Amino acid sequence: MKTANGNEIIQLFESWAPKKYACMPNDPIGLAIGTLNKSVSKVLVTLDVTDAVVDEAIANECELIIAHHPPIFFKLSHLRTDNPQGKLFEKCLKHDIAVYAAHTNLDVAPGGVNDLLADALGLENRQILEHTYSEQLMKLAIFTPKTHVDEMRTALAKAGAGQIGLYDACSFTSSGEGRFRALEGANPFLGQVGEMEVADEEKIEVVFSTSVKNKVLKAMLNTHPYEEPAYDVWTLDLQANEQGLGRIGSLAKPMTLKQFAEHVKVQLDVPALRVVGELDSMVRKVAVVGGDGNKYIRTAKFAGADAFVTGDIGFHMAQDAEINGLNIVDPGHHVEKVMIKGVAEKMSAMCADKKLHVEFIQSTIHTEPFQFI
Repeated sequence: MKTANGNEIIQLFESWAPKKYACMPNDPIGLAIGTLNKSVSKVLVTLDVTDAVVDEAIANECELIIAHHPPIFFKLSHLRTDNPQGKLFEKCLKHDIAVYAAHTNLDVAPGGVNDLLADALGLENRQILEHTYSEQLMKLAIFTPKTHVDEMRTALAKAGAGQIGLYDACSFTSSGEGRFRALEGANPFLGQVGEMEVADEEKIEVVFSTSVKNKVLKAMLNTHPYEEPAYDVWTLDLQANEQGLGRIGSLAKPMTLKQFAEHVKVQLDVPALRVVGELDSMVRKVAVVGGDGNKYIRTAKFAGADAFVTGDIGFHMAQDAEINGLNIVDPGHHVEKVMIKGVAEKMSAMCADKKLHVEFIQSTIHTEPFQFI
């Protein structure tokens, strides 16, 4: 095991929940306070960054905090240490604690907040509720001498080409003859300057997403033995790596709305929740969105959900759901706390796989602002 740098840790994190998944305009994700360019041995994982949470990080000698809710949500016009927010930032800086926020990118990421909530509720055969991200597919056709075909296929696969769903290293090869004449000043791999050359070649075709285009082309050019390799690249009318907010799935067995509400209360560890709908109606299909899901009520209904689990439902939105026959279970925004355990376990495994010595500590500070009386 080796000592980890903060940048290494976040690079691993962003390979799971990349910033490009963020779906809220100007979502203030990423490094919010301090620097990542330092050794990090302990990381505190939390939902919110409060004064008590920073004290917890100090007590545990953490050099980094990973939070779901950004500590700086709106642009600052000034940074004063005589108000609560400024004091919080000052405390982090004085104790050299960096703060990194992963907000809607962590909501969208596979295995992120919404999958963790769906796991807790026991949703089966789940799908994305609202698609928010996808990548355009492209295709490369590269004409390669037979002596370098295996090497080329391997290099392209390592660069990310040929990834199709749950398969990788996918390619198609066809044989043919390549013809060319090297002109004065050339240094041909095959043939002589000024003479026509016929070469046994194979055309390797692979698909890849636009996000890895530069890596794929670089791997191709670095591997090909020709000075001027012949290749084609074009855009396909296909999408890949579709991601999105929320999840929808089925319960293992139907429940009444009252039974399901009790199930949510226990599984998401909340003292109380709000319910919209007839308590004896049956719930089979469930949609879930972590945080504020007001704008997804009609999406959930259109997707066939019997019940929608989300937080911060407004009065008029609740009425709209009731009129449209969609049951609502609102356990509050704070149920996103499931990310604390989920992120700590995921990052512990990823760092261990890379032989990085990092301890991920799960925050025990209760940051729910509401009390139930």
